[in-house]
Amino acid sequence: MKQIAYTLLGALALLASACSHQSDSASDTAAEAEEPRNLLYGIDAENYRTESAEIRSGETLGKILGNYGVSAAMIDRLDKVSAEIFPLRNIRAGHRYMAFIHEDSLYEPHLDYLAYERSATDYVVFGFENDSITVTEGAKELTLRRQKKSATINSSLWGAIMDQNLPYALAAELEDIYQWTVDFFGIQKGDNFTVIYDEKFIEDSIPAGIGRIWGAKFTHAGKEYYAIPFRQNEKIQYWEYDGASLRKQMLKAPLKYTRISSRFTYARKHPIYKVYRPHTGVDYAAPKGTPVHATADGTVIFKGWGGGGGNTLKIKHAGNLMTGYLHLSGYAKGIRQGSHVSQGQLIGYVGSTGASTGPHLDYRIWKNGKPIDPLKIPQEPAEPIAKANRAEFEFVRDRIVAELEGDVKEEEKITQLDSIVLPTATPAPTGTQTPASAS
Repeated sequence: MKQIAYTLLGALALLASACSHQSDSASDTAAEAEEPRNLLYGIDAENYRTESAEIRSGETLGKILGNYGVSAAMIDRLDKVSAEIFPLRNIRAGHRYMAFIHEDSLYEPHLDYLAYERSATDYVVFGFENDSITVTEGAKELTLRRQKKSATINSSLWGAIMDQNLPYALAAELEDIYQWTVDFFGIQKGDNFTVIYDEKFIEDSIPAGIGRIWGAKFTHAGKEYYAIPFRQNEKIQYWEYDGASLRKQMLKAPLKYTRISSRFTYARKHPIYKVYRPHTGVDYAAPKGTPVHATADGTVIFKGWGGGGGNTLKIKHAGNLMTGYLHLSGYAKGIRQGSHVSQGQLIGYVGSTGASTGPHLDYRIWKNGKPIDPLKIPQEPAEPIAKANRAEFEFVRDRIVAELEGDVKEEEKITQLDSIVLPTATPAPTGTQTPASAS
């Protein structure tokens, strides 16, 4: 009898287990069935009819919403709710939007959501479901692809980027990294570069810019300049092969995307006065309004009219150095005599004020009051790799250089810079010599 009871209890337990398993399976199936099949801007588009269009010139969000039946009172509420998240006046012509519409039991259409693309990746969703107002920011999912590209320069860095159909942002990034080291106004035909970077894609196919530069080698005038990323003092910066900082005391130039129209000389025929006189600066031809940046940390000691130099700024720097910026069309906000400025800070704009035949910047440097050629100033590097970080830096450097010079296995590539784990050294067998590490 007792045996029959045990058997019955066992059967009941198995039945309960089976029911529980079936219940779990049913729950799993239901959960799978509830997974959105067509997620757009964070919304399950399967539940809606969608319409997409581009904002036309002069069109307002209020007008667009009104066309979808959103009342003026609801639009006014939306304007107040979104004021600190995304003001409605910030929509721009040429940007796309998508409307999510459902139909009620009488087949009357109702707008539940309108998604507006702020950029190629970022969007904001305005919600009107059940007469409530919501404003939600979001970003499209991006995938990263590690790229390694090389190019030879025939005319300019930008020209080489365009010739190879590389992302335009790559030129700006390389100029930022090498701005203290490579003279981009002295680029020579035959100079070349190799760069490793992350390229961003939307929906795995639409290019959306670039991410981190993982390393570069720039060959200029026969000399190789490496750029190795490494975190020191809580900041990721770029370093030369030997661990010296690529950052120097002064920028190579105070502006970008220009050409040198006149160099430092003590005997130049002045284009207006037609006499030979010293020109102790470098003229950078550039469109009016081109941003001008301070080439080093310092203090503004002169702001005003400089006679033939027009609107002029002079900045005093460490080491008894002073820089001058002449013929400006205007000054940046907040720049005044006595202001402290940081290297790379916007200080003014290219113009043609004073004795000038066209828009350009006359850039000058004095040391101990004596003019020196801005293109030949000796550069002192910033703090190098610390001794305590040397082993980690060399670990990163050797793998980046190996990738720049050839193909390496995926597992050997540097993919993060926060916590480098050095490989454990294997003791050399007795009687053998440990190979020297690459340097």
